[in-house]
Amino acid sequence: MNEIKGNIDFSQKVVEMKNITKKFGNFVANDNINLTVHKGEVHALLGENGAGKSTLMNILYGLYQPTSGEIYINGNKVEMDNPNVAIENGIGMVHQHFMLVPPFTVAENIILGMEPVSGLGKIDIQKAIEDVKKISQQYGLHVDPTAKIEDITVGMQQRVEILKALYRGAEILILDEPTAVLTPQEIKELICIIRNLTEQGKSIIIITHKLKEIKEAADFCTIIRRGKYIDTVDVEKVTEDELAAMMVGREVNFKVDKKEQKLGEVVLKVENVVAKDNRGLNVLNELSLEVRRGEILGIAGIDGNGQSELVEVLTGLRKIESGSVFINGKDITNKTPKEIFRAGLCNIPEDRQKRGLVLDFTVAENMVLENYSKPQFSKGFRLLEENIRNFARDLISKFDVRPADETLKARALSGGNQQKIIIAREVTNNPDLLIATQPTRGLDVGAIEFVHKALVEQRDKGKGVLLVSLELDEIMSVSDRIAVIYEGKIVGIIDSKDADENTLGLMMAGGAEGEE
Repeated sequence: MNEIKGNIDFSQKVVEMKNITKKFGNFVANDNINLTVHKGEVHALLGENGAGKSTLMNILYGLYQPTSGEIYINGNKVEMDNPNVAIENGIGMVHQHFMLVPPFTVAENIILGMEPVSGLGKIDIQKAIEDVKKISQQYGLHVDPTAKIEDITVGMQQRVEILKALYRGAEILILDEPTAVLTPQEIKELICIIRNLTEQGKSIIIITHKLKEIKEAADFCTIIRRGKYIDTVDVEKVTEDELAAMMVGREVNFKVDKKEQKLGEVVLKVENVVAKDNRGLNVLNELSLEVRRGEILGIAGIDGNGQSELVEVLTGLRKIESGSVFINGKDITNKTPKEIFRAGLCNIPEDRQKRGLVLDFTVAENMVLENYSKPQFSKGFRLLEENIRNFARDLISKFDVRPADETLKARALSGGNQQKIIIAREVTNNPDLLIATQPTRGLDVGAIEFVHKALVEQRDKGKGVLLVSLELDEIMSVSDRIAVIYEGKIVGIIDSKDADENTLGLMMAGGAEGEE
C-alpha cells in the first residue's frame, strides 16, 4: 500500500476503534468491531438497516459508551464520555435527522453554544455573520447567514450542519446517511464538498447503504452485518454487486421481476383537481390521472412540482379547491382520512416518522394503528394486548423487522425497519389502492428489493399501486406506466418499456409531452 493515495496519508491514523462491543440489554448492536480511518480519507461504513452502523458512530461521537473496546484519536487513547469530548478531539457529526432550530437563522444555528460576545457581554451577531461567511468561503460551502432554516432547502440545511461542525474545529466528520433526503443534483454537490474537504486535510466517515455513492465518493469501505465486522475493502477494487453481497450475505437481484400484466377496472380516477399550497397559491393545476387494478403507475418529477400535495389530496390531508377524486367509482373528494381509508386506500407516507408512526408507541401498537377497534384487537374499551402482540409477531417474521421484538418502541428501530413496520401494516390492510411515496428512501439494497417485491405482489393480486418517487431508476424499473408531473399537472404518460432517462428528464423539465 502506498504511503499516500490521493489525499490520504496512511502514516496518520486519525481514528482507531478496537474491538468495540455495545449491548442494549441482551441485544448485541456491535460485536467486536474494528475500524481504522486515515488522514484525508473518505471511509464508508456500509451495512443493512439495523446493522449497527449508527450505533458505532454514536459511540465514536460520545453519545453512547461502548460495553467494551477502545478508541484512539490521532494515536491517543480517549474515553469518549460525551459529545463534548468528541468535539474537543476534533470530531463532528451530521445526523440523519438534522439538529437545527427552524426559526433561527443560518448564522444563529452555526454559532449556537459558541456565540461570539461583544464587550458588553451581548452576542455579537454581526461578528457571527462575518465568521460564517469566512468559514463558508474557506470550505466552498456557500450559504446565506441571514436566511432562516425553515426557509432553505434540505440540501442547504445539510451544509449548515457541516459548517456547524467545522466552526467547532472538526477535523473528522461523521455524515449519517447524508444523501437520504437529497435530490440527485444535491447529491452531486455533496460529493464535491466531501472531496474539497479531504483536499484540505479533513477525514470523512460516511454511514450509508447506497452503493453507487460509495463508488463515487469513498476511498475505503468497512462492511458490518448484523452487528459483526465483515471486511474493509478498497472501493476501487470491488464492484457494486460484491459490496451488496457482503452487506446482506447473499446475492441481491437489482432487477425487478414482474409477471405479465392483467389489467382490471379503474380503481383511482383523478379529474381536473386544483389544490393550493400553504401560501395559498395553486400547486395542483387541473391534474388528471387514472390507476387501474393490476398496474403500478409511477409519478416522476423534479421535487417540488406537486407530488407531496397530490398525495395529501388523495389521502384527505389537503383540501381540493375544484375537481374530483374517485376510488372504485365512489366520490371521495374532500372526505376525511378515515372515510378514504374505509373506501379502500392505504398509504405508505413520505415521512415515516411524522406521518407513518407514533414513535413512542410499541412496534405492536403501530402495527394495528388503523385497526385497533376491530373485534380481534379490542373488546369494549379494552385492548386485547396478547392478540395484538401475536399479530405483530407474525408480521415481524413475515417482513423481517429487526430486532424481532414487538414490545420495543418504534423510535428504537432503524429508519429502514421503521419503514418495514409501515409497509407490513398497510399491505396487510388489503387495500384496493396502495399509495407508496418515497417507499425506499433511506433503505439498504436488501430492503429495497423487499419493498419492490411487496409493491409488485400488490399489483399481481389485482390491486392498484401509485408509486411516487424521486428515484428515476426506481420509477423506471418498478412502474408499468409512468406519469410525469410538472408544475402541478400531468404533462405526459408513457409506457415504462418506452421510457428512458433522457425522455423522462426532458418531460420533467417541462420540455416535451408524452401521450396521455
